[in-house]
Amino acid sequence: MKKLCILLALLLLMGGALPSLTQEMMDYPSNLTECEVDLTGETLNIFHFGDLSGPYAFITQPIVSAMIDAISYWNSQGGVCGAELAQVYEDTGGNLEATQSVYDRFTSEFADELDLLMLYSSNDGELLREQLAADEIVSFISAGSIESLYGEDGQTPGWLYASNPLYINQFGFFCQFVAASPETFPDPVIGFVTWPGAFGLAGTEPAARDYCAGLGVDVLAEPQIFLPTDTDILTQVQNAIDGGANILYTNTLATGPALIAGALVDLGLEEEIKLAGVNWVMDTTVGLLGQRVLKPNGLPSVDGMFGSMPFLWWTELSSPAVQFVYQQFSLNERGPAEQNIAYLVTWGVVDSIIETYIRTVNRVGSLDAVTGADIRAIVESMDYAVLGGLYHFNFEGGMRDGVLNRIAVLKYANSTMSGPATGPADALLIDNPAGGKLFVPIVVPLTDFMEVPQLRGG
Repeated sequence: MKKLCILLALLLLMGGALPSLTQEMMDYPSNLTECEVDLTGETLNIFHFGDLSGPYAFITQPIVSAMIDAISYWNSQGGVCGAELAQVYEDTGGNLEATQSVYDRFTSEFADELDLLMLYSSNDGELLREQLAADEIVSFISAGSIESLYGEDGQTPGWLYASNPLYINQFGFFCQFVAASPETFPDPVIGFVTWPGAFGLAGTEPAARDYCAGLGVDVLAEPQIFLPTDTDILTQVQNAIDGGANILYTNTLATGPALIAGALVDLGLEEEIKLAGVNWVMDTTVGLLGQRVLKPNGLPSVDGMFGSMPFLWWTELSSPAVQFVYQQFSLNERGPAEQNIAYLVTWGVVDSIIETYIRTVNRVGSLDAVTGADIRAIVESMDYAVLGGLYHFNFEGGMRDGVLNRIAVLKYANSTMSGPATGPADALLIDNPAGGKLFVPIVVPLTDFMEVPQLRGG
């Protein structure tokens, strides 16, 4: 199975296709609730907005592609309970003023139907937290901050629901992994090299340091900060190392992890200092951008980076969810840059929205009768395997974030597709459309899914 999984990843990145997954249409993998109300002739809009052109664009742009593909699939199947799916979205460029403006427009123009909204970032969630509650609009988000999900006190559940574990809990989970792996992490000391803001600084709280210290993992108190626009962070990386860090941890994405890894190569410390981060560091974009700088052994700078993986990945072919999304990805002729976390997870978000609306309409009797409060009641009563197992949806008991996670490592495939490459000589290299050759990134899970520690309460 391992060889087959790697083969699938290669075929995806090379634009190939597995005949068994593309010639015969697969059944939808979720066990959706049966419709009790006929919605034929109606339209169910999926509302979402966020940064599609700013710092997060590398990650977020495939959201729109996945939405288009999912909506096309459902409409070709006769819609959801007969209702046609559509999307209403806008790019905010990562600007909070634009976020507020779009929210104001959406809530004005679509006041009668905007009961459920998909957001992209923690900053947007924090900005809109109280407004969503006042307007009684439920929001699904991939990952939120403590403040956006639980308020300033960390104890007040709001109207946002995140599928991923909180970043502070992911960091605590990583400390568990480090403590259980002394052969890989002897005498561990972690230093944050990360972006500013709610996303970048998550996990730097005293509660996280105290938890990790209790496991025998020291964490430096002062994070080293750089901006998404920075191109030289040697000083920040060196400061963390001078402070005693032998593991660098980052809450960044796209260019961020690649920049840190490149700095380690420039300092000649790529073998001595380990690199790790939140789930976004495992994204395909990081595996591609990390090839701008190579290690002395000839492999990309991010080879060997650790990260969280709270959902199934493209290479886990035994999952019907992954098989189905891959088939749709291939049928819609999506490119390598779109084979990322956002495309995969967006299919899960659409599935969650559909299941939520089916249950809600079944309860209230019609689509017009649905309110945000009705949706919230359904969301907090659901125990649901998204897409049949891509990730788990359960927000009972006041939870607003996911609780399951695992650790993975980013590697590059060897030419026989039997495992990771040890260098350029045995690596699989494919043509880069921009010229030259590309290594093929693969993500290798190292642990099973387990519950994360709950650290938001201190």
